[in-house]
Amino acid sequence: MQIKGKDKFLAQIAALPQAMREEITKALTISAEETTDLMKRFAPKRSGRLAASIGYAFGEAPKGTSLSTAANARAAKSETGLSVTMYAGGGEAFYARFQEFGTVKMSANPFFYPGFRFGKNRAKARLGRAIRNGAKKAFNK
Repeated sequence: MQIKGKDKFLAQIAALPQAMREEITKALTISAEETTDLMKRFAPKRSGRLAASIGYAFGEAPKGTSLSTAANARAAKSETGLSVTMYAGGGEAFYARFQEFGTVKMSANPFFYPGFRFGKNRAKARLGRAIRNGAKKAFNK
């Protein structure tokens, strides 16, 4: 029995993971940049060191950071490159957690998690579109 288009279909299935990986990586990068920009805007600006310490990295946060959160492409948590960690603090901005959560003598000035929560829904929508676009890209070759 001969199946018409079988080779083309198998090639499209093989291209699917790479096309999706490219689209997801692009979406994670855009979302991480957007979210860290929000965090920087929300951060107290007395010296500017706290805002300068906010960033993102694919994989783990750098050593010494005091606040971090991860955004993952859920089905691919273990896949290298499909996890973005946003972080703040460390070095001269060691006081990031004191600003975020407050102390006995100082009330909280949250900047990190409000920025993360604000950007989370946009990131989820962007990831959904990236997955769809990756599938379309793989099957339109």
